[in-house]
Amino acid sequence: MDSSSSAIKIENVWKVFGNTSKDALDAIQNQGISKTEALEEYNSVIGVSDVSFEVKQGEIFCVMGLSGSGKSTLVRHINRLLEPTSGKILINGKDVMELDRENLQELRNKKIGMVFQNFALMPHRSVVDNIAMPLEIRGISKNDRLDVANKILEIVELQGWGNKFAHELSGGMQQRVGLARALAADPEFLLMDEPFSALDPLIRRQLQSEFIKLSKKMKKTTVFITHDLDEAVRVGHRIAIMRDGKVIQIGTPEQIVISPADEYVADFVKGISRLKVVQAKSIMQTIEEYESRNSKLPDDLQSVGENELLSKLIEISKSNQKSLIVKDNNKKSIGVITQSDLLKAVVEGSDGE
Repeated sequence: MDSSSSAIKIENVWKVFGNTSKDALDAIQNQGISKTEALEEYNSVIGVSDVSFEVKQGEIFCVMGLSGSGKSTLVRHINRLLEPTSGKILINGKDVMELDRENLQELRNKKIGMVFQNFALMPHRSVVDNIAMPLEIRGISKNDRLDVANKILEIVELQGWGNKFAHELSGGMQQRVGLARALAADPEFLLMDEPFSALDPLIRRQLQSEFIKLSKKMKKTTVFITHDLDEAVRVGHRIAIMRDGKVIQIGTPEQIVISPADEYVADFVKGISRLKVVQAKSIMQTIEEYESRNSKLPDDLQSVGENELLSKLIEISKSNQKSLIVKDNNKKSIGVITQSDLLKAVVEGSDGE
């Protein structure tokens, strides 16, 4: 993930539904009227309320919220399926509101792939023809698009199912086809709106794992909508939590679980174990700190990556009963985790639960 560049930038986006949405927004911004007053006085509903965030190149950015929080409304602004009442949506630095019809169509057809909750497969088409649809729209020859579709079938592990029809597939398989179709045009961006929520828990978890693996390989910049914090924590590099059209916290899964912004977020994270989110770099002490309290660092300590999760650290520690050396992504030693550090990390978590 390239942390230096923003692929998607949302700036002060408002979406107010209703025939007098501009007047309602003016009253909200200048007179401070409430959501209820906007409905009563202007017959307008606030869908998204002054939202700003950036999505980095190659990042999986989860937008999490309950039903009615504005998350799906928000994601539909990125490819202009909905137009904001005010605010900017920038993709690779270009304001999508300034695109003419032809360039907007190109953005939707070539740069952005969408995956929905309800699969949206064409029942009269085979699996391979469903996957090839975006390429057909672009005028790619039949042989070429079927070649691409068959390669994508392998990526989503559906080889041998190309000639089947949607009704012959399980829900999990249908959603794999939906993902394959989104990937067929090799888009730069993926917008995923509750893609796994209609599936039973076991299949959902399996598809989450497959998607995480696929993402590491394909490095698509992804905005992933979910109502399930467990899913957001598992899938996302960062999470934005929405409530009543507003973003109330943005952070890594670890930041959100350890430092919730308010009681609303704290209630959500109650059930999330620190073992799943706390990383080595957060609980380590520097090598200098360690050596000031102990003798020189032994040479035979096992090393772990700075992003290794607490659950894995405990597992490793159980088997060797020694301190662990923490290394950064360049394999440079940056810290030490002692048995005492691990115990403290676990105890702090159980105190807060």
